[in-house]
Amino acid sequence: MNDDPGSSGLPGATGRPILDRSTFERLTLTHRRELKLHCYRMMGSLNEADDLVQETFLKAWRSRSQFDGRGSPRSWLYRIATNACLNAVKSRSSANRILVAANRPPTEGRAAAGPAPELAWLEPYPDSELPDLIEGEPGPEARYESREAVRLAFVAAIQHLPPRQRAALLLCDVLGWSALETAHLLGGSVASVNGALQRARRSLALRYPSGRPLQRIQPDPEEGRLLERYMQAWQAANLSGFIELLREDATYHMPPWRDWYRGRAAIHAFFETVWRNFDGYRAVATRANGQNAVAIYARRTHQPEWLAQSLHIMELADGGIVSLAVYVGPLGPGLFSAFGLPPTWREPHDFNCHPQRS
Repeated sequence: MNDDPGSSGLPGATGRPILDRSTFERLTLTHRRELKLHCYRMMGSLNEADDLVQETFLKAWRSRSQFDGRGSPRSWLYRIATNACLNAVKSRSSANRILVAANRPPTEGRAAAGPAPELAWLEPYPDSELPDLIEGEPGPEARYESREAVRLAFVAAIQHLPPRQRAALLLCDVLGWSALETAHLLGGSVASVNGALQRARRSLALRYPSGRPLQRIQPDPEEGRLLERYMQAWQAANLSGFIELLREDATYHMPPWRDWYRGRAAIHAFFETVWRNFDGYRAVATRANGQNAVAIYARRTHQPEWLAQSLHIMELADGGIVSLAVYVGPLGPGLFSAFGLPPTWREPHDFNCHPQRS
């Protein structure tokens, strides 16, 4: 921190020692990733989460004399981060980020609505920011396990909650905090927190199955084989092979385009209009929001380079793809750097996660 070097052992306002630099740096290393994920869930934006974590630590350092040691440093940091998120939501033009344009029926045939840069789109979250966190157990009050509460569908659903309800649900149902702890963090009474929580749960139930995960999510070895088939289909430009991997009732979204599609036949009809726009594809396996994901590089005819084209995030069920969110241009290519991927495709040994070539 550059604003104040601090002095170890100097008394704070309560007469207790303030946090010295080395202690504070240990706190930032210990809690940075979980605070970033919390800010991401609140905001729906990876970039905003980065900025808000930095803001949280800066505010914490400047107000470190107010921490008297009677409470948990983690709770203290969560209070600062949550309030920073609530203030940030107030200051921006849209209170939530979306995965699907509201009240727009599914498209049939060629995409016609076009990209919507004026809309705030939900961003994916790289699993490289989740080591040891996605496997962690939340508190005893939690209603969601860690794997469920990071998935794209869940984050998209909670974006529709009013910000304070969103915060209450994340603190209680995801992190497992008590209503008393949450009331202390957010300000207000236990009754007000319980009221906000009940309203949040009712609203979430309209957008997410029963407002709860239907079953505990366990790793499935079949997912790896399906991912390999998906990559092979794209690299072989095998449209039929790609469509075969979709469930009959699959949905397909492509931020920042407003268009979306429902059903295998409708998705097939759309891809027939765009599949040949490129000379070929290269696929790189990655992970986002605790789910399988694929980064696609594409090359147009007479183009020398394979350029970043789209980022695909798959929701799997019963051996097939039930939901496919594909971040396309101009939004998609800009996400590659957050996943440690370069803007152009090179030989497999140049990647941290190796593409499988057909």
